[in-house]
Amino acid sequence: MSQNQIATHFQQSLAALERAAGDAALLAVAGDIAIAIVGALRSGHKVLLIGNGGSAADAQHIASEIVGRYRKERPGFAAIALTTDTSALTAISNDYGFEQIFARQVESLGRQGDVLLALSTSGRSPNILAALAAARRRGLVTVGFTGLKGSSLREFCDHLFIAPSDDTPVIQQIHMTASHAICDSVEHAMADGCT
Repeated sequence: MSQNQIATHFQQSLAALERAAGDAALLAVAGDIAIAIVGALRSGHKVLLIGNGGSAADAQHIASEIVGRYRKERPGFAAIALTTDTSALTAISNDYGFEQIFARQVESLGRQGDVLLALSTSGRSPNILAALAAARRRGLVTVGFTGLKGSSLREFCDHLFIAPSDDTPVIQQIHMTASHAICDSVEHAMADGCT
C-alpha cells in the first residue's frame, strides 16, 4: 500500500466527518438518540444492539461503553449486544433461518420501553429489518445507523442516523464517532440528572 493510498483514506474520512460535523439535522438526530437512551435507562430499561460483520463488532463496542464506562466512573448501565451469544445465534439460525437471529432475541429479551440500536451500513440486511420490525411490535424505541443508501430503514426507525457517505469503512468510522459522542452525552446526562 502506498503512502498516497493511506493519505487518501484519511482525507476521505476527514471529509465525511466534516460533513457530519457541519450537518445540524444529523447532529440533532444524534442528540435525540442520546435522549432516548437516557430516558430508557432512567426508567429501568435497557439498550439492545445489533449489526453484522464490522457492525457486529461496533455493536459490542458500544454496549461495552454503556455497561462499563465511557469516561466517567459511574454505575453500569444496561446494554446487551445480541451479536455475542454463539449458541443462540447458531440455534436460531439453524431452526428459524439467519434472517431471524436478531428478531428472535428481540422477541425474547426486548420489553416495551427498551431501545434497539441497529447498525447496518447498507440498510438492507434482512436480519436487521426483521429485528427492527419485531422491536416495533413489542414497543421498543428503534434506532438505526446507516449510510446514504440505507434510507429505507426510515420506516422501521424512530430515530435514523444516516452517515454522509456510501463507503462502508467511512460509514463505520462515522457511526463510531457518533456513538462515542452519544455515549459521552448519555454518561453526562445520567450523572447530572438532566438531558
